Amino acid sequence: MSTVPALFRHLVDDAAMFPPGNLPMAEAVAAHRAHLAAPYAELLGPFVCTDEDLMKVAAEAARSGDGPLRVSVVISGGAGGIEPVIRWGDRSKDVEVTAVEVRLRDEDDLSRNALRVVRACDDCLDEETAYVELGLDGAWERALDVVADAGYAAKLRTGGMDAALFPSADQVAAFITACLDREVPFKCTAGLHNAVRHTAEDSGFEHHGFLNVLLATRASLDGAAHDEVVSVLSERDGQMLAARARELTDDQAASTRRWFTSFGSCSIDEPRQDLTTLGLMEG
Repeated sequence: MSTVPALFRHLVDDAAMFPPGNLPMAEAVAAHRAHLAAPYAELLGPFVCTDEDLMKVAAEAARSGDGPLRVSVVISGGAGGIEPVIRWGDRSKDVEVTAVEVRLRDEDDLSRNALRVVRACDDCLDEETAYVELGLDGAWERALDVVADAGYAAKLRTGGMDAALFPSADQVAAFITACLDREVPFKCTAGLHNAVRHTAEDSGFEHHGFLNVLLATRASLDGAAHDEVVSVLSERDGQMLAARARELTDDQAASTRRWFTSFGSCSIDEPRQDLTTLGLMEG
């Protein structure tokens, strides 16, 4: 029987090679293999790497000798970088490309940029998922319409190495509701290592909590008003959030995770330890 409750299964994509973790590739792949052999293995999603590192990751996966590594690939360029990754992944025996993640770069015309991305995905994706990263400036909702019409997923950056990269609770609430209104699944990335919203002691940055995002998604699905969703995202009482999480039925957990699919984290231990501390997962 799994030690990971349904609400958290495959929630954390392993982005150990990305800032601020910056784990060397060999160590990151070895650590991922170790996590997959642990009792909490079902907490993990795929290993995340860039297209520039994909072949090196595959070589490292081959050296480890434990079978192909499931990877989600961040495309470092534009739409033109998608097809080579998918074609190369199809031929590789050492990695299984489960998803591509593409950031829209043309702030002046996000919807046209989104159209180029989804057309490139249409031309080469089969079983893989595409996550289109939207900024929350400009006409991002029109770009989300394009993603929705194509049947792909969205990605939201929830932090980074600069305060400007952290969206407000109001912005995150608007993004969640917009995705749900259009029936677009989404993932988050960066700054979401911990379960509960908090102010980081080292930087002073306001970090969102992944438990907040899960419960805000649930609240929006249940018809909560915008201000209520913002309130859930702003909550700092971990025990209160944990109590709300325990009240969810299996069906509610499943429908929440249908839409909020995962988040990328350079640490697996931090989210795992937070869930254990809150009594939401076995140690």
